[in-house]
Amino acid sequence: MTSTEAAVKSENNAANSVDVVVVGAGFAGLYLLYRLRKQGLKVQVLEAGAEIGGTWHWNRYPGARCDIESMEYSYQFSDELQQEWDWSERYATQPEILRYINYVADKFGLRDGVRLNTRVDSASFDDSRRIWTVKTESGDVYEAPFCVMATGCLSSINMPDIPGRDTFEGLALHTGQWPREPVDFSGMKVGVIGTGSSGIQSIPMIAKQADHLYAFQRSPTYTVPAHNQPLDPAMRDEIKAHYDELRERAKANRVGIDYEVGEKSVFDVSPAEREKIFDECWARGGLPFLAGFADLFDTKEANDYAADYVRRKIHAIVKDTNVADALSPETIIGCKRLCVDTDYYATFNRDNVTLVDLRKTPIKTITPGGIETEGADYALDAIVYATGFDAMTGALEKIDIRGRDGLSLRRKWHDGARSYLGLGIAGFPNLFTVNGPGSPSVLSNVLQSIEQHVDWIGDCIGYMTDHGYDLVEPNDTAEQEWSGHVNALAEASVYPQCNSWYLGANIPGKPRVFLAYIGFPEYTEKVEAVTRDGYRGFAFA
Repeated sequence: MTSTEAAVKSENNAANSVDVVVVGAGFAGLYLLYRLRKQGLKVQVLEAGAEIGGTWHWNRYPGARCDIESMEYSYQFSDELQQEWDWSERYATQPEILRYINYVADKFGLRDGVRLNTRVDSASFDDSRRIWTVKTESGDVYEAPFCVMATGCLSSINMPDIPGRDTFEGLALHTGQWPREPVDFSGMKVGVIGTGSSGIQSIPMIAKQADHLYAFQRSPTYTVPAHNQPLDPAMRDEIKAHYDELRERAKANRVGIDYEVGEKSVFDVSPAEREKIFDECWARGGLPFLAGFADLFDTKEANDYAADYVRRKIHAIVKDTNVADALSPETIIGCKRLCVDTDYYATFNRDNVTLVDLRKTPIKTITPGGIETEGADYALDAIVYATGFDAMTGALEKIDIRGRDGLSLRRKWHDGARSYLGLGIAGFPNLFTVNGPGSPSVLSNVLQSIEQHVDWIGDCIGYMTDHGYDLVEPNDTAEQEWSGHVNALAEASVYPQCNSWYLGANIPGKPRVFLAYIGFPEYTEKVEAVTRDGYRGFAFA
């Protein structure tokens, strides 16, 4: 290396000093940038993608749509923003959500604080200097007293380890890393592996284009109709006129969404009334289907009534009894993420759609020309992996995060992820996580949970400034007690009674720990109590 090359390399690797480094430029990263700048802090957001948007940048697959109604899946920190943005549909599509995110970035002048195409490789804490050093894959270095991980709960894709996967000569795509340009499946034979949320949304859309679609189902999933429709301008204006009231009702709901939960037990009504209530919930559509009764998540016996209702709906929609049987889950409804669809079950009535039940005929190998199962060979032009994510922890563990005394986060979480309140991790001073494990996150309106976390992080940093502190860290006892509390809540519910990504069960070898907190209002009350008590459980220096 010449002296000139060495000088250039040294200059390129010189540390960029800021107050806060934020990893991720989705909804969380952008609001952090806005909120912390308002406090006078110098903030640098680092984003791996070519655009802002987080999950809504990467998940561009056909049919990608939010399962929370658009009037609620939106920022609430600015009433001016709430009033001037007009959503067009009940459930917003990916393109519309991405337009909204870009609108927000332009309205509040946030683009200059985001560096795109910048994937973070490592983040390490220097005990002596009390500084986080964040390094990117390109070799750039950032230093800051605080580091915030806004990497998203569903951002690290799960690519199944299927023999021969890399030999396929056709088009291979993952729903979580979809190309920026639309994909035309016209005339193609397409295999979709996976029938979770992204499969359920994409299969009806791809089937309309493809010559033939084969849906390779690993396990059937409950889904309820969205009944999506354009938003009535009068209804939209009425919501805007009372937005504050809607937001407060949502915050009092178990999942942070504005809908009424039935007060009756499923056992306290006649069969006719029970059916009537389920019919009303089905006709309304969306996630509130499971809110018709107060006890559907309490016991399997109560849950069975809702599960049986959906199974009967599947058989009423799907003409082929054998296909309907294969599409009908036998598990508890809701212990895996309930999906929201448009014409999913009806798609299996199409002549160009075949369901392949992998429970009966597992995949043996992927070949250059398609997929070979134990029952047949399927010649394919394209394979779509709708196989989900390493949820909650995957994106964090992809980064080499090292805390006090070089403690590796991967090592700390070897036996299961633990944190305090989903906000901080013992042994990792001045590191915050947005919607980290142990917070409501994916069991809530994620955007509302994001704002609650970002506001808490901003307030905590402000508290430190006011009191002359430069270090904050959860203590081990608080973290252990919180993690025990999170899992005790889960054990008292039906959630652990099936293998789901809430437990990490979709990732081979991942420790089985329930990763989300059940109950948004209960969570916020506990966090507020911790804060009122001088940030109980946190140590300052």
